[in-house]
Amino acid sequence: MPANINLFEVNNAELGKISTLQTPQGFLALVHIPKKEIIDQLTLKNKFTLVLDGVQDPGNFGTIIRTADWFGFKQIICSEDTVEAFNPKTVQATMGSLARVNIYYEDLPSFLSLHKLPIFGALLDGESIYKTNWGNEGLVILGNEGKGISAEIIKKVNHPVTIPKFGEAESLNVAVSAAIFCSELVRVKN
Repeated sequence: MPANINLFEVNNAELGKISTLQTPQGFLALVHIPKKEIIDQLTLKNKFTLVLDGVQDPGNFGTIIRTADWFGFKQIICSEDTVEAFNPKTVQATMGSLARVNIYYEDLPSFLSLHKLPIFGALLDGESIYKTNWGNEGLVILGNEGKGISAEIIKKVNHPVTIPKFGEAESLNVAVSAAIFCSELVRVKN
């Protein structure tokens, strides 16, 4: 174990008192929250980056972080009104992936105006995700659970993309959509 990690053993009763969960999983970590950073433009080149616009559910956000980690995405950019990455429910849903994926909060309209990268948006009336010419880099925007991508951000999207619907469901969960996008982006890039 690294020297900078202090380990304290506690019994189940003590763990129950210090955990916010009804049934803790047997361990807890106390870590410093990193200070907020501004994303370096060079880290966006020659790769795809997920961008979240107003995602509110901490479980969805944690699942997106975990999914991004699974598929090798190292960063996610969030609108300022996206749920906090260090919300306890978000942290729990990441299952440790939060330690490997950098999360940035930006004023999205300003941020998107600064970059010349292709901007893909997950929309109902876009080109099929399976027929899209992705190129080799870009920003992939996923929207709020109930409202989708905000009107202000839709104006910045130059490549609307949709996951084709074959059944009768009204919509897809944003975390499920993120998984499908990540899978397809990794498939076409490799």
